[in-house]
Amino acid sequence: QVQLAESGGGLVEPGGSLRLSCEYSGFTSDYYAIGWVRQAPGKEREGVSCISNYDGRIYYADSVKGRFTVSRDDLKNIMFLEMNGLKPEDAGVYYCVTAKNFGLWHLGRLDNWGQGTQVTVSS
Repeated sequence: QVQLAESGGGLVEPGGSLRLSCEYSGFTSDYYAIGWVRQAPGKEREGVSCISNYDGRIYYADSVKGRFTVSRDDLKNIMFLEMNGLKPEDAGVYYCVTAKNFGLWHLGRLDNWGQGTQVTVSS
C-alpha cells in the first residue's frame, strides 16, 4: 500500500522560498508518477509538478515554471518541491499525489494522496 507524508509548509512572505518534502513508500510498480497538486479555497485543483518514475520525465505547470523545482532522493524515498519567488497565488494546501503512470497523472486520474501541507504566502 502506497503511503505518502508531506512536510515543509508554512508562512512565507511574497518573494520568499519554501521546500516541501514528501516521504513515500509501498510502490509495487516502476511505472508510477509522483508529484504535487495544490488546492486553494475557491480555486480549481492544480497539478503543479510531477516526475515519472519510469523515465524521469518532469512536468511543471506554466504557473510555476522557472520558480519551482521538483527532485527526488531515491535512496531515502523522498520527493522535494523547492519553491522560490513565491506569490500570494501560490498559497494553498499542497498534496503529494501519485498516479499509475505519467499519462494518467496528467489526466487527473490520481490514486494516492498524502494528508497535505499548508503553504501561506502573505506579508
